[in-house]
Amino acid sequence: MSVPQKVLLGHGSGGRLSRELVEKVFLKSFSNPALRLLEDSAEVRAGGVRLAFTTDSYVVTPVEFPGADIGRVAVCGTVNDLAVKGARPAALSAAFILEEGFSLALLTRLTASMRRAAAEAGVPIVTGDTKVVEKGHADGVFINTAGIGVIPPGRALASASVRPGDVIIVSGNLADHGVAVMNARNKLGLSGGVKSDAAPLNGLIEAALSVSKGIRAMRDITRGGLATVLNEVSGACGLSAELDEDCVPVSAAARGACALLGLDPLYVANEGKIALFASPAEAEKIVKALRRHKYGRNAAIAGRMLAEKRPQVRLNTGIGGSRILLMLEGEQLPRIC
Repeated sequence: MSVPQKVLLGHGSGGRLSRELVEKVFLKSFSNPALRLLEDSAEVRAGGVRLAFTTDSYVVTPVEFPGADIGRVAVCGTVNDLAVKGARPAALSAAFILEEGFSLALLTRLTASMRRAAAEAGVPIVTGDTKVVEKGHADGVFINTAGIGVIPPGRALASASVRPGDVIIVSGNLADHGVAVMNARNKLGLSGGVKSDAAPLNGLIEAALSVSKGIRAMRDITRGGLATVLNEVSGACGLSAELDEDCVPVSAAARGACALLGLDPLYVANEGKIALFASPAEAEKIVKALRRHKYGRNAAIAGRMLAEKRPQVRLNTGIGGSRILLMLEGEQLPRIC
């Protein structure tokens, strides 16, 4: 496969091209022990305190869609990136790149949505920045959020810690966010009422961690979907992963929409779902804790890590076959988060 010489839309997909861009450009320039782990947030120390630190930029179009908007997604995405590291979010920043002519009424709605999401997560937005560019030089509004959180003593969650036999738990139905945005963007009029799943998951994650010390790692399932996350974890721990198609939670409405649009739910972006990797002895306890929370009612054990020392992800299909799940190639749904 030829190596691209220019930035492609697929470099923002969260899949293989994104990974190559990070490894060949950004890691080459910025490599350090915290960054090289390529987790959802980096662990740093300040005065003996373990902190999680993360940042993300959001370029969703349209900026409002069923169930959420770009502002809610920005807050939830950053909170979740901290929480899957085991951190308790402490503070967020918010920076806006606005296009000349953008509606102040719409901007007010978005910031109000951010305020509500931050209040739900129990984390304040304490600093930020605003830039305005000429009309035609952006797409309405882009938002960057960063966050810090404190990692309690004794917590050490990392993809490299995943072991053979660990179960793969998915916190709920996949693909709702991607389907909701695509439906709104293209005015498809799809039935089923699918809404974005954007939600702050720090409360859900604390509920799981409070009942089990057998959780090895957690990952936020966003761009690239579950299949790409599993490839990243498989690469980090050097083991194969196996999914059971019939056990992966996807709503009937989202599954039908994906079939109609030619999408695979395993690669569609989410904004309120996580994958947990845990000891099989603790699996049922963790699933029960997740299901007691409003954002984890459809949690399920979807697969397992194998003893094979080969970074690879397999799917056991509903008709008895098996296929390899690679990282997302190209860009299924651009401008999705």
